[in-house]
Amino acid sequence: MSSSKQGFWSRFRVTPGMFRYIMNCWPPFLGMRIHIEHIAPDWRHVRMRMKLGIINKNYVGTHFGGGLFTMTDPYYMIMMMHQLGSGYLVWDKTAKIDFVSPGRGTVYADFRLSQEQVDEVLQMTAGGGKFEPVYAVDVVDAGGKVVAHVEKTLYIRKKMEKAAEKPKSVA
Repeated sequence: MSSSKQGFWSRFRVTPGMFRYIMNCWPPFLGMRIHIEHIAPDWRHVRMRMKLGIINKNYVGTHFGGGLFTMTDPYYMIMMMHQLGSGYLVWDKTAKIDFVSPGRGTVYADFRLSQEQVDEVLQMTAGGGKFEPVYAVDVVDAGGKVVAHVEKTLYIRKKMEKAAEKPKSVA
């Protein structure tokens, strides 16, 4: 198996609406009360919501840190995959979360990719090398107060062409 292959779901062309429906029915999201509110038709904007409830509340009655992290996990990777197409390998490489203030009530995260960010990836990978951009998103409460700051580092490169198979020699 080549390292340029990505997961099962990346082989299918899903619309933003289909992806939103699938993810909103995914058991870990249901359990954590995480919901995708919006995915732009061009995959450049995703808006997430997480309501506070008994299942995702921590010991002191605020949002469980794992839930805050979960609601921010795959979106920059998925958004970039849709911007670059099947000729690129895109992975989440690292993530960092800073808990800024207690999350009470409903929290939100807005992921955005600009054309400039996509152009930078295309430029930095044009020669076949890897590029590891860092994208940030804030998780905010209903009043706009930052609850957590998350930085996601992606690993991006062009997929390698498969080398022509060499005939096996018979000894």
